[in-house]
Amino acid sequence: MQAEAGALARATPLARILVIDDERRIVRFVSRGLRAEGYVVDSAENGADGLRAALDGGYDLVVLDLLMPGLDGATVLTRLLEAQPGQAVIVLSCLATTAIKVRCLEAGAQDYLAKPFSLDELLARVRIRLRATADRPATNLVVGRLRLDLIRREADSGAGRVLLSEREFLLLRELMRRPGQIVSKQRLLSAVWHYHFDPGSNVVDVYIRRLRAKLGAEAIVTVRGEGYRIAVP
Repeated sequence: MQAEAGALARATPLARILVIDDERRIVRFVSRGLRAEGYVVDSAENGADGLRAALDGGYDLVVLDLLMPGLDGATVLTRLLEAQPGQAVIVLSCLATTAIKVRCLEAGAQDYLAKPFSLDELLARVRIRLRATADRPATNLVVGRLRLDLIRREADSGAGRVLLSEREFLLLRELMRRPGQIVSKQRLLSAVWHYHFDPGSNVVDVYIRRLRAKLGAEAIVTVRGEGYRIAVP
């Protein structure tokens, strides 16, 4: 069984997991167990820090406690899934009533494990969640603080979500699929407008200006004479 578990863990190499819990003993215990399975693990010991990390970090999975001072886990769950509907979350809490479990699952958590818990059971549930996430088509593109929702066709550079027009969405998607790379004007014309030649139009420049107006002037970098690229932190 241990060999099989190890093989399953290696099937999702370098998966990134965030543990949010105000009990340092639990954070150390869970983090140590996850790292032993080959995962990259970060942690936060309060809800506010945990929510910021989850929104900025692009984690494959969040392990979330409910009872925390300040911003509680239920609020973290709601705000996180409002911003990132596809985020995988396992709730890990001493609150074990059916009503609380149902509320968290209906809010969007993928799983709920009551404390005290078995590390082996938690690791099994983590593997299941990561496999399910890997099998699901991506719904977001993320580059630094810039996030593009492929379903809702909304973008967020950290100042709130903005709705994109069809061409704005296609243009931003093309750039975000190649983070840090220069994308030529000709490639953008082909991918977004289906022009296989440069018609001498400034349509790309116009839409780049529109995206910058919505996302911030620094979101897209002009590389003179070559094209454009998404700014990478």
